[in-house]
Formats: sequence, structure tokens, C-alpha cells
Amino acid sequence: MTQFFSLLLNGVSLGAMYALIALGFVIIFKSSGVVNFAHGSFLLLGAYAAVRLSGPLGFWVGALAGVALTAATAWLIERLVLARLRGSSDISLAVVTIGIDILLLTDLVRRIGSDILNVPHPWGGDVVRLGDVGISTNRALAIGLAALLIGGFFTAFKFSSWGVAMRAVAEDGDTAALMGIRQGRVSAIAWLLAGALAAVAALFLVGSPTPGVSPAVYTVALGAIPAAVLGGLDSTGGALAGGLLIGVAEALAAGYQDQLLFLGRGFGAVVPYLVMIVVLLVRPSGLFGTREMTRV
Repeated sequence: MTQFFSLLLNGVSLGAMYALIALGFVIIFKSSGVVNFAHGSFLLLGAYAAVRLSGPLGFWVGALAGVALTAATAWLIERLVLARLRGSSDISLAVVTIGIDILLLTDLVRRIGSDILNVPHPWGGDVVRLGDVGISTNRALAIGLAALLIGGFFTAFKFSSWGVAMRAVAEDGDTAALMGIRQGRVSAIAWLLAGALAAVAALFLVGSPTPGVSPAVYTVALGAIPAAVLGGLDSTGGALAGGLLIGVAEALAAGYQDQLLFLGRGFGAVVPYLVMIVVLLVRPSGLFGTREMTRV
């Protein structure tokens, strides 16, 4: 039972980081209709920038600078590339983000090389214990900060003028434009926020128990894609639910892999996609996605 609760707690911490990444996917899709396949590169950029900047600036300033740099990069990509292609088909825009992803990833992998870069977290490998259940301080902090960020986002999304504008654009972009809502501004802020959320998630993903920054960090975003799709690509609440569900499922599968050997080694790596497929078979629009109704 102790093992189960330990895996569950670690799954929640992993799910919290998945939720931050999935939220980035969702707000970009809601604001601009683009499935951003470059999000994995934002994740790796945030981790790499935090490592490099922590040396001369110290951890806290370096981490904030890394988040700011990643957010600024996402904003520039939207302004210099995506904004100029507004009006193109969704497939064309998705392909463009794949091209951007390849460019960013290639450069980052070249810079990192075969090394594993250590992030100088002040809390190091410390462990927090709740009775017999232990979790790394890094993962415990990830849960707390993710809760604050997601709570702050939902508050802003509901009450701020930008949140109202995004909901209007997501509901009917043409009508929103006729009402004076600047879709370009909404999209630019969404990309900025998505980049920042990816960098924050990356900062904790490369901490204990993960050894540090390597190109493998990029693959974590692949686990967040099922979380976003599972919850519903147009649902911000779905990103949270999907992230937690995928995180817990992945942690449990990895923890009980000895009992699941009949399914093959490495089964835990495919669990996010298996859960996504099972849910989509029942609810094709995701857990909280909007169902499209067509009159025939």
C-alpha cells in the first residue's frame, strides 16, 4: 500500500507538470487554431537556458531569465512567422510549427551535445516525507507551483479582459473581430504564456529524481500531447484533468512494470497514448472538449 501511495503522489507531481505543458497546447489552439508541434522545443529551450544562465546570474535570477527568454522566443515566433500566415489552413500552420520545431531542436541538441547538464536547484535531492510515503522536494514544489500557476491562469482566464477576448475568439473568431477584439494580440499573449509555462515545467522536470538536462527532456512534451487531446484541445480545464490522469497512469505503469512484463518491457512509455485512445473511443472530442454538431 505504501508503494501505491508513493507512486500515486509521484504521478500527481508528474501530472502537474504535464498539465502546465498541456495548458500551453490548449491556449495556443484556442486563440489561434494552431496545434503547436514546436512545444517540445520550448520545453528543452527553457531547461537549457536556465542551466546556462544560472552560472553567471545565480539560480533564481537565471531561472527567471530562462522563463523570460523562452516566453520571448515563443512570442517572436508567433509575431514573425505565424501572424504573417494567418488565414492559411490549419494543416499548413501545423506543418510550419513542425519546421520551427526541427530548427530549434537541432540547434539545442548541438549545443547540449552528449552531456547531461546539472541544474543547481537549491533544494538538490532533498526528500519530503508524508508518513511512510516520500517524494523529492523538487516534485513537491512542482505540485505547489503548478497549482498556483494554474489557479492564477483560470482566474485571469475568467475575469481579465484578455481571458474574455480569448473565449470570444475561441467561440467565434469572425464575430469577435467585428466586435473590435484584436485576434493578433490575443494570439501573441497566448504564445507568450505557453512558452513561459513550458519553461516553468521544464525547470522542475530536470530536477530530482531526473539527473539533469539532456535532449531526452524534449520527449516529455510528447506525453503532454495525449494529455491535451485527452482532456479536449479546446478545454483549459481538460488540460488539467488530462495531465493528472496521464501522469498518474504513467507513474503506476512504471512502478508496477514487473507485474506487467507480459505486456513487454517499456510498456509505461506507451501508457499515455493507450489511455488517450481508450478515452477517445468513448468520447471523440476528449473528456471536456466541445462536441461539434452538424445539421444534416
